[in-house]
Amino acid sequence: MTNMLFMDRSSSIMEFYPMGWRQRAGGGQFVYRWMADRAGMRHEGSWWDPNGEPCPRSTDILSCYKNRQIGHNETYFAEWAARVFATAKERKTTSSFSEATAEEHRRQETTCNCS
Repeated sequence: MTNMLFMDRSSSIMEFYPMGWRQRAGGGQFVYRWMADRAGMRHEGSWWDPNGEPCPRSTDILSCYKNRQIGHNETYFAEWAARVFATAKERKTTSSFSEATAEEHRRQETTCNCS
């Protein structure tokens, strides 16, 4: 969460969760989505670790999940990164085209067609 404070607006983020977090965290598990939205970032997905030790049933789920190792899947991350980069490239290309078109339109409006 702290790292989000230092990221640029329009950054893309992905969340990582340990096994069992989805079932036990309740509505609070979406806090990163809310923070990303408020900070002008794009929440591009979540990784739910399918492996690992489940936490024992207790009322304090944070004590079990804090500092926990999360596994990863290289194929999943490669596909995710490719999708996010392609989307960002498309967004930037479209944005720069739109800006150029708007600039040309402004230039035509301010040019006097006097005879």
